[in-house]
This record gives sequence, C-alpha cells and structure tokens, in this order.
Amino acid sequence: MTDETRVEWREWGPDAFAEADERDRPVLLSLSATWCAGCHEMDATTYAEPRIAANINEWFVPIRVDVDRRPRVRERYNMGGFPTTAFLTPDGELLTGAGYLGVDGMRQVLDSVRDVWADDGRGAGRVPRALNGDRPPAGELTEGIEEHLAGQLETQYDAEHAGWGTDAKFPLSRTIEFALKRDRDRALRTLDAVRDHLADDVAGGFFRFAGSRDWGDIAYEKTADTNAATTRAFANAYLYTGDDAYREPAADAVDFLTDDLWTGYGVGGSLGPGLGRAYYAAPAADRGDLDPPRRDLTAFAGANALAADALLAVAAYTDDDSAREYAERVLDGLERELIDADTGVVTHYRPGGNGGNDGGDPAGTAPSDLLEDVSRVVAAFVRAAGVLGEGADVARAVADRAIDLLHVDGSFVDGPRSGPALLGRPFRPLDGNVELAAALVDLAALTGEERYRAVARETAASFAGATERLGVQVAGYGSLAGRLLRGTTVVAVGTAPGSDLHRAAWRVADHEKVVAPNAHREDAPAPRTVPEGSAVVAVDGTASAPATTPAELMERVGSVVN
Repeated sequence: MTDETRVEWREWGPDAFAEADERDRPVLLSLSATWCAGCHEMDATTYAEPRIAANINEWFVPIRVDVDRRPRVRERYNMGGFPTTAFLTPDGELLTGAGYLGVDGMRQVLDSVRDVWADDGRGAGRVPRALNGDRPPAGELTEGIEEHLAGQLETQYDAEHAGWGTDAKFPLSRTIEFALKRDRDRALRTLDAVRDHLADDVAGGFFRFAGSRDWGDIAYEKTADTNAATTRAFANAYLYTGDDAYREPAADAVDFLTDDLWTGYGVGGSLGPGLGRAYYAAPAADRGDLDPPRRDLTAFAGANALAADALLAVAAYTDDDSAREYAERVLDGLERELIDADTGVVTHYRPGGNGGNDGGDPAGTAPSDLLEDVSRVVAAFVRAAGVLGEGADVARAVADRAIDLLHVDGSFVDGPRSGPALLGRPFRPLDGNVELAAALVDLAALTGEERYRAVARETAASFAGATERLGVQVAGYGSLAGRLLRGTTVVAVGTAPGSDLHRAAWRVADHEKVVAPNAHREDAPAPRTVPEGSAVVAVDGTASAPATTPAELMERVGSVVN
C-alpha cells in the first residue's frame, strides 16, 4: 500500500489470483508508474476516499503493478495510457477497464462491475484479440511495404503543426528516423516541433508527449527510454544535416541522461512531476523553491541499452568524448549487472539496486529474457562493436538465446510464455519484432553470419500480410523490409577505431549503415580483402575499390550506394 491510498494492494503473482479464485471475486488491476502524475493523483484522491477503498477491499482483489518493472503485464492490460484501471476475472481475462478515474467515476465503474459479476461471473471475461493464439498474417516481402509506410508519412502528417496524427503528439523517434531517409523535410519539421515543445530548455532532456495536436498540454515526465530514443533521432538528423539545431538538443539530453538520471553505473528509469506539474513548467530561477520531481533510479536493461546506443551515435557523429565515456560505462554496467555474457540471459532490472524507489520484487527476482530488452541490447552491442571495436560477442550471445527461446512459429514472442493470468499466452508485438529483426540484420552485416539475416527475414515476412493496415507508428517495419530486400550498407575499415578513416565512415550520411572496424585482420568477416589502412563500402555483395582517405571513402560511397 502506498502512503496515500487506503487500498490493500497485493503484489502481482499467482497468490493474488489464487485469492481471487478462492473468494470468487474479480481483480482490480492498477497499472501505475513512478513518473505518472495521474497515477499519484488517483492515489491521493480516488484510492484515498474511505468508501471507495472499503468497497474495493471488500468486493475485489486489488493488484498494483509498476509498468516499468513488468512490461509484459503492461502490454496485455494497458487501456490506452496510465493510470490504467482494469477489471479481470480470477483467470486474468478482461472484464472492462478505463484510464484515470475520479471518485465519482470509480464509484460508477465499481457498481457496474459488481453487477456484471453478479449476473455473468467469470463468463463475462474475454481474451484480447492479440492474445488469442493466432499467428500474425504472413506474406511476401516486397517493396510495397516500404512504399506503403513512406506514403503514410504524407497521409498522416499534420501539415499545420508537424508530427503525425491529429490528437496527442509523441516524439515517434523511429518514425522520424524512417522519414529522415525518405521524407526528410517532414522529419526535420517534426524534430523542430519536438525541440520547441518537448525539450526541457533548463535541465536538458525531453518530456514524454504533448496532449494536444498543437503540442500543448505537455506531460512533464522524463523517462530514460523516451530520452534515449529521441536523443538518437536528433543525432541522426545532425548526421544528415550538420545543423547544430539538431546536435545541441542531443547534447543537452546526453547531459540529462548522464547527470540527472545517472546511477553510478547506468541510467535510471525516470523523473516524474509527482502530484503537480509546476516544477517543469517553471523557469530555472523558480525551480529551486518547488518540490523536486519524483525520481526512479532503477536501471532497466532495455532503457540502458537504448541509452548506450544513443550515446554511441552522438560520440560517433560528433567526437564527443564524454558521450563515448558514458556509453562505455553503461555497457560495462549492463554486462556486470544485467547481462550474462556466457548464456545470453538479460535480466530486466536488479531488485534492491540503486535508487530510492527500486521496486524490487519481494521474492528478490525480476523478469528476464524480455523481447524489449534483448532487442535493444543486441542493437547497442552491435553499435559498440562498430564504434569501440568490442561488443559483437555479447550481441551474439544475447541474439542466440533470444532466437532459441523467443522465436516461435516464425516471429518473436514478448517473453517466456509463463506466469499468472494472461502471461502464459503468446504475444507477438510488431514493434518489438521489428526492433530485434533490425538488430539481427545489423549483426549479420557486422559478423558475416547469414543465419541472423535469415531469422530477420522470416520474422519480417510473418507480418507482411498486414501491411495495408499499418500506419506511421510502426514505420520502422518499412525500413526493415527495405534493408532485407536491398541489403545493408557496410563500411569495412582496415584500421582500429578512432582513425580518420573510421571517423569518416561514421559520418557517411546513412544512419542505417553498419561500420566494421579492424576489417584488415585475418579473423574479420567478409569483405576480407580490406588492406590495412583502407576502407571498403559494400552493399549486398557488391564492394567498392579500397579508399585510403576520408575524401576517397565518400566517393566510394556514391559509386556503390547510388
């Protein structure tokens, strides 16, 4: 139970559902987060109201779940945002649900659910369509996938305010990155809007989203994953444009990640506005007089891998030594705390670790082998191999385990198929599949091991039959399909990392490329004909002549890629 609420919350687990079964009561599932202002408001008002709390405690089994610590629960029961208030059968099937509920709204919903339970009992429960066991609609990979999603960039674009859609505006970092190569003007205009409305110009970093079409009604929450992904998008925009208008917000966000969220070995989960938004809305001079934001310094594997990826991108494009140093520290922390490099196991977080709100599971355990984590870990360590010269072995180990454990019937499930309620049902999120498949394409290009590309292709084809229903939110699927059809640009550099040629390779204006240093060594993968001190550009088996200077390298890129 929190300090504010009178509800007798249970921990997520089999005991709580067994209690609901024994008492023949529905479950009230509250999905909450440290950074979520509405969640804390509900605790301070709705759940603190004595009659509401008494009703819940008597007629329901209330379970509280932190969505950052249990993403598989989050994805199965999210009602469109947080807080989520979901009502379940003792088997975990969904009765109904809502978002934020005030006292009056909660009273009405509680009465309604009690009536439904009295009339229909467990028979009123349903399993969401995405969890019904059906495979996604497979199809053939064609150029039409990328073309359709590129077309959606125009169709769904908000020409008046920038961004995509006509409701709340999120950074949509992967959509922006897809657009940077295919619709750059709209991508840059959207980044301009993100910078102007979602960037914290006092402390750096980015707020999570804007609640209105015109980028107003800011949600003053700063989460690690949003900041890492948005930082990388700005860094990639700088790669294409060389414009400091995109480098500077990325640099400010690097400072935020490595200062305000720094745990000593990694990046913490979030800063949130707590019960009020006055702190982040105030100018710098006034912030010291206000209550500081809630801080969760739990280091989550996926968010830290994404942060390392972003830091390495900034370092590679700008020679920022601080970004490189902190990327190395994050990667070291991941290996030491959350990754078993021998087995490839990735643990979501370390219970009882850093931070005033570690959210540790009472049993001292945390989820492992989550698709969201492993996809980002593979991508980060492939990037590390390209920037720092080390990391391919970790990427291989994690990828191999993910393929063995999570790749089922042609696509990836979001985690081990076990646990109470609906956790035992397979869930195949398209965005998670795209993220891991793209990382496998990079790993194949880096190592020359075609098996990773084969898994990525099978995975991508598993969703191809749904192409016409897809919008800009999953635009990265278009990038994945295009790379599988056309091949990935690989710049193989016959020097150690840090040489002028290596630095120039990272400046090639293609954020989807793979850079492979030390390609002159005997154990380097194909192309193996890179003389020491030179670089070769290769795409789908076609390789350029060796280049020995940065200027020659740029000429070779044009001859092979175009």
